[in-house]
Order: sequence, then structure tokens, then C-alpha cells
Amino acid sequence: MAEVQGTCEGRFAGVREALARELDGDELGASVAVDLDGETVVDIWGGYRDEARTTPWTQDTITNVWSTTKCVLNLAALMLVERGELDLDAPVGDYWPEFCANGKKDVLVRHVMSHTSGVSGWEQPFSVKDMYDWPSATERLAAQRPWWEPGTASGYHAANQGFLVGEVIRRITNETFRRFVRQEIAGPLGADFQVGAKERDWGRIAPLVAPPRAEPTGEIDPDSIAVRTFTAPTMSVKATTSPEWRAADLGALNGHSNARGVLDVLRVLSLGGSAGGVRLLSEETIEQVFRQQSDGVDLVLEAPFTWGIGFCLGSPVVPYVPAGRTFFWGGWGGSLAVMDLDRRLTITYMMNRMAPGLIGNARAEAYVRAVYAAL
Repeated sequence: MAEVQGTCEGRFAGVREALARELDGDELGASVAVDLDGETVVDIWGGYRDEARTTPWTQDTITNVWSTTKCVLNLAALMLVERGELDLDAPVGDYWPEFCANGKKDVLVRHVMSHTSGVSGWEQPFSVKDMYDWPSATERLAAQRPWWEPGTASGYHAANQGFLVGEVIRRITNETFRRFVRQEIAGPLGADFQVGAKERDWGRIAPLVAPPRAEPTGEIDPDSIAVRTFTAPTMSVKATTSPEWRAADLGALNGHSNARGVLDVLRVLSLGGSAGGVRLLSEETIEQVFRQQSDGVDLVLEAPFTWGIGFCLGSPVVPYVPAGRTFFWGGWGGSLAVMDLDRRLTITYMMNRMAPGLIGNARAEAYVRAVYAAL
């Protein structure tokens, strides 16, 4: 059986065994971490950074965590709510006046945080490289019309939520999201998490391995919300290894970390707002996450999702996250973060070999089920 490094409390031995099994199967390199009631009870890793299996995944290995970054983005917005600087029920235009153009004056802050704003992507043409220009990318979002009536349905803001929420953060704080994370979140918490990646850290990055190409089934409607969202821009795994990607401020896409780094940030949400002696939120502010904003088939993901403010509250696509006072999200290919407030439990999983699908995978399911089996 594959070798697994790190620490794991005895009763969570099943999690270590699950990682070992998956490393003998489809997993290439991965890390899994669990915090229970303020203690890190699982912090394990194994496998390889590279597809040739020449460089082991080590304790300090990091990778691009795709949309798991959104969990930190929405945490940052909640911190401004906590400080009284951001009102979830206020129009986005109160903070970003230009955004009111073309029928968006009634788009609220909670809409952009819950994927219900009607602005789930950019108008064509728009490429990955266009995201590297923050002023231009945000100006284009401010100028366009919503693709559906804001607040009436969700449509996953796959690539642009980092710009929608990030620009609100920038207007309030006069700081980029990237700097806000470094100064206000990762720094105080001592977490190995960054938006993008500094050049000095490139040597410890495990490049992502793209999932098998899925052949489309049925007819594709080029005018559908899903196609318009996922083709403006069309995501590229190869782009994540470029200096431009690593230097960019992509609050929905280019967080770099591992399971322990993400855990050290997000356990704040499961523990009532503070961790390691650092308080970022009150319990009252965390409760805002549970304000349901939509419940039905997401126009972009084309499957049922229940969205609260900033996080997913449940979906049959991810049935292994239990119901109750839990919320979660993750990244393309399978990375996942689960926050369970009733149990004061946080589970994180980051990996480099991507699986098909936008959220969760069979490997993530194995680890989450093993954690809950141990409780």
C-alpha cells in the first residue's frame, strides 16, 4: 500500500487508510487535513508532485486549488460585514457605482456572493489572458447587462466571482484581494495560503494534471448560460503553470495551498469565528451564510444546488456532505472544503490529479466518509 506521511489521531486511522488506497489508485499526489474543535487531528499527504512520479509530495507542497479559492474570497467579504463596512443587502453600486450600468442597479452584494447576480461570465470575446488585466476585466463586468433577472436563480460565477466580490473589497479597503488575504487572513492565522504564488514558491508547486476530456452528450446550445459562462473565458489547466497566472489576482481561481493551509484559514468558520487565538468573525456574522439565496437547478452547473451567502448549503451532486449546519465548496477536479458547525469540524482535501466534474470526486467522497465514520 502507498506510503502516507504526516500525523493522524488513532480514531481517524480510516482516513489515512483511505488516502493510501487512493494513492494506489487514481490519486497522484494529495493532502487531507481535519480540524475538530480547534485541534488538527489529521494532517496527512502522499504521492507525487509530478506525473512522472519523480518528486514526492511533501509537507510543504502546494498546488493551484481552483475554486476552493472562493471560500477564502467569501470569508474576506464576511470580514468586512463583521467590521460594519459591507452590507449584504446593499446594492453593489453603493460600493462600485459603475456597476449600476445596464440594469444592474438592483444587484445586491448577497447576489454576487451567492451566484444569483445574473452576471456569471464576461461577454465574448474574453480569454484567460484578459483576466490578468484587473481594471479592464472589472470595467467590462460593470458595463454589461445581466443574463437573467438578478436574484431569481443561481448561475455559478465560475471565473468572475473573484472580480465581482474582489472589486467590492478593493473599493472598501483600497487593497487588492491578494494583499487583503496576505495581510488580514493568511498572515494573522499563520496559514500557508496565497492568491497566486510568489516566485520563491514555484519550486514547491505540484502542477495540475488535467482530467480526461469529456465528450459532450446531446446538442450544445451556444446561447445557453452555461456555455456563455464556461467559454468566456475557456479555462486552461496549462495556463496555471505560467508566470502570468501565478502573478494574477484571481480570487475565484488561483489560490495556492495544500489541505493544511486551507484548513488553517477555513476552520475559523467552523469554530465560531476564531482560531489559534485570532478572531476574524462573530457567530452572528457566520450565521449569514445560512440565509438561503437559491434552491434549484443552477443555470451554469445545470444541476440542483442550494446556495447560502458565499457557500453551498447542499446538493445531491455532493451527497456525502451531511445535511444540517454544514456548508462547503471546492475546486475543479475535486478539491473540497467542508465546514460543519454542529460538530465544530473542518475537512479539507487538495490534490494535483484532477477528476472529471466541477465539484467533488470519488476520492473526496472516500476521505469525507472516512472522517464522519470516525466521529
